[in-house]
Amino acid sequence: MTKKLVLIDGNSIAYRAFFALPLLHNDKGIHTNAIYGFTMMLMKILEEEKPTHVLVAFDAGKTTFRHKSFSEYKGGRQKTPPELSEQFPFIRELLDAYRISRYELENYEADDIIGTLTLQAEKEGYEIKVISGDKDLTQLSSPLTTVGITKKGITDIEEYTPDHIKEKYGLTPEQIIDMKGLMGDASDNIPGVPGVGEKTAIKLLKEYHTLEDLLSSVDKVSGNKLREKLMTYKDQALLSKELATIMREAPIEVQLADIEYEGFEKEKLRGLFMELGFQSLLEKFGAELVDTDAQELEDIEFEIVTEIREEIFADQSAFYVEVLEDNYHYADIIGFSLVNERGSYFIPTHVALESSIFKAWAENMEWKKTVYDVKRSEVALRHHGIHLNGVTFDLLIAAYLANPSETTVDIASIAHRYGYSAIQSDEIFYGKGAKRRVPEDNELSGHLVRKALALYELEEKLETELKENQQLELYHDLEMPLAFILADMESQGVKVDRERLSGMGEELKARLNDLEVLIYSLAGEAFNINSPKQLGVILFEKLGLPVIKKTKTGYSTSADVLEKLEDNHEIIQQILLFRQLGKLQSTYIEGLLKVINPKNDKVHTIYNQTLTQTGRLSSTDPNLQNIPIRLEEGRKIREAFVPSEKGWVIFAADYSQIELRVLAHIANDEKLIEAFKEGMDIHTKTAMEVFHVKADEVTANMRRHAKAVNFGIVYGISDYGLSQSLKITRKEAGHFITRYLESYPGVKEYMEEIVTEAKQKGYVSTLMHRRRYLPEITSRNYNLRSFAERTAMNTPIQGSAADIIKKAMLDMAERLKVENLKARLLLQVHDELIFEAPVEEIEILKEMVPDVMENAIELKVPLKVDYAYGPTWFDAK
Repeated sequence: MTKKLVLIDGNSIAYRAFFALPLLHNDKGIHTNAIYGFTMMLMKILEEEKPTHVLVAFDAGKTTFRHKSFSEYKGGRQKTPPELSEQFPFIRELLDAYRISRYELENYEADDIIGTLTLQAEKEGYEIKVISGDKDLTQLSSPLTTVGITKKGITDIEEYTPDHIKEKYGLTPEQIIDMKGLMGDASDNIPGVPGVGEKTAIKLLKEYHTLEDLLSSVDKVSGNKLREKLMTYKDQALLSKELATIMREAPIEVQLADIEYEGFEKEKLRGLFMELGFQSLLEKFGAELVDTDAQELEDIEFEIVTEIREEIFADQSAFYVEVLEDNYHYADIIGFSLVNERGSYFIPTHVALESSIFKAWAENMEWKKTVYDVKRSEVALRHHGIHLNGVTFDLLIAAYLANPSETTVDIASIAHRYGYSAIQSDEIFYGKGAKRRVPEDNELSGHLVRKALALYELEEKLETELKENQQLELYHDLEMPLAFILADMESQGVKVDRERLSGMGEELKARLNDLEVLIYSLAGEAFNINSPKQLGVILFEKLGLPVIKKTKTGYSTSADVLEKLEDNHEIIQQILLFRQLGKLQSTYIEGLLKVINPKNDKVHTIYNQTLTQTGRLSSTDPNLQNIPIRLEEGRKIREAFVPSEKGWVIFAADYSQIELRVLAHIANDEKLIEAFKEGMDIHTKTAMEVFHVKADEVTANMRRHAKAVNFGIVYGISDYGLSQSLKITRKEAGHFITRYLESYPGVKEYMEEIVTEAKQKGYVSTLMHRRRYLPEITSRNYNLRSFAERTAMNTPIQGSAADIIKKAMLDMAERLKVENLKARLLLQVHDELIFEAPVEEIEILKEMVPDVMENAIELKVPLKVDYAYGPTWFDAK
């Protein structure tokens, strides 16, 4: 087998990576762009070259033996940026984790170490690959040695073989040194012969072969000026050649036998990636960093419990409930696992659920439990008449708060991110797609016990991280108790009048049929309205409407295109309406009918507590937060949502302009604060400020423009976005935003400061210390950076508003309990809470709900809550 040696110029590659990538840093403030780029290059090299031997050479210091000959050698180089200097220790740590040898030698450069080792390796018949960003090393190229020089970025490499050098320069590798002697090298402050560039040097060497031969025949060189320069700077040229020559017999102590590569150390590498915040690498190369095959996992000892005994429980246990189906409201529990100081246990479902001892333990507050996804566990257990109490830690919620940008949040992914590898992912264990299966208990048991073991091992790490991030209060006092409120809401469900919903569906079908006939009439022929291709032909060929945009398959008929054509032909408005009603029919009418629980005529939406990066809740199966209410037909769908008991009504309360109020507080803008304190209409106030008019002079159009800017500012709107929203020119929109920021200087200052803070820290926080990491905030890509800047402005506002309504939900649950009311919280839709309650409690709720919601948090401006109630959700508006 051929031995393959890879030699890497460590300093050169680190510099390349540092300047090729934006100035990234992790959540601890450590700059990571050079480390990240170096890692990417290393991974690529190892994968492509599959070396048997590897070494990374570093420069040992500022002075080398070359400085004795020329004290100004490398004298023009700028000082290494401190942002790069701080990364070198981590690059060395990275190499140690990879078990890759690294070496530096006092008084010598990395080039000399590489040159010496290539010579030794060539003598022993190795195949050699040198990686650097410095073309000086191309002189080492030979039939056995290929020199890879990084080009753009970090992983794009140009390979220099003797043939490539011949093709590119018309020279041999040895003549590269002569070329450097003639032309010098500004980066190393090698002087060369003034006025001689690469083209002239190559031309001379093609004729005279070596610098020495050229200088000995200098009188034959054509061109008086060139001949004179060569004669004048003869000694300087020879010195330059000497400086550019790589030492190939440096007194190195490392031997080829010492640098054999046997693969990386998984634990060390994973831990380093986690410390540096390289989540994408953890996910991308997760399979390589974790022992994923069942046979690779170390055996674990555990007991399969056949009868529940009190002695298997302890003061603190990791407790895992396995429910596989996506909608766990209708799913069966397939097993339990338990790990504590007394041992590790797998408990089959029937053994647990038939045991009064198990139920007593699960419901006992005194027995402390660490779980994964407490909401899911609680809802699943409730189907069997068990309430889960005593939960002190939830791995899912903790991992979400630590970094909400992570999209893979199963136990295995979280465990691997935190250095715990003794677990497989569900995808590997259960399979996916058609191969998905649930094995028998004897095989299932080990997998579930491993999950509980991960919970047991990781609690302390996550708790420590939350403490460092000042997020323990957010975790313990908000998110954890909220999970139980959401479990209550999910289990309770919302009643749907199936007949009324079906009736709406029939009405919509009739409307769609009428619209279809009208559209055919306006088009002059029948066609498939849902076919972009057929619609494009009708609009742009038959009706001759202006083409706004084309796609690979033809004309674009997207919503934004159609909206721009709305004034050109009556058919456009009807097509847009047809699409909107069609979506209502398929997604909301038919979609809702499919998920109504036949046992109780309710829908049990699932609240995603650990999904959005802002902290807002979302809902699925069905999504009750996105029922479109701009269309009357969409609003009417809410008529199908009714109280679950006779003599009850729906009561809805929502925060008025909560995000603008949070903005006033965070930005500490005097005019905004004053307007809210005085109870002014904020859009009228903004119109007054921007248009310099009095309140009674504000027109409806002025207020509309002001409203668009008020809410747009919250989302970091651009002049382009505002121009599209208001159908005005981009220039007009830009002036509008400028005037707004002049009117509210506190807002302008906030927007500038929060972006600066995000660039320094790498994240932004809400009022309750919820974080959102923004690695793209320093990107050189304008679009990525702009998006991150807008996100930095928006997240503290939207995230704080989300925190406030969550706090209000907790306070309301407590107040309803204290007042011993029957009213129940059914739904949360962004800034709105929906209850069902007996009619006789409405007068109490009219006082209580606004009081609780408005006092959920103290801001510099008052919070305001509006409420309504009626026989359906539609009526509670």
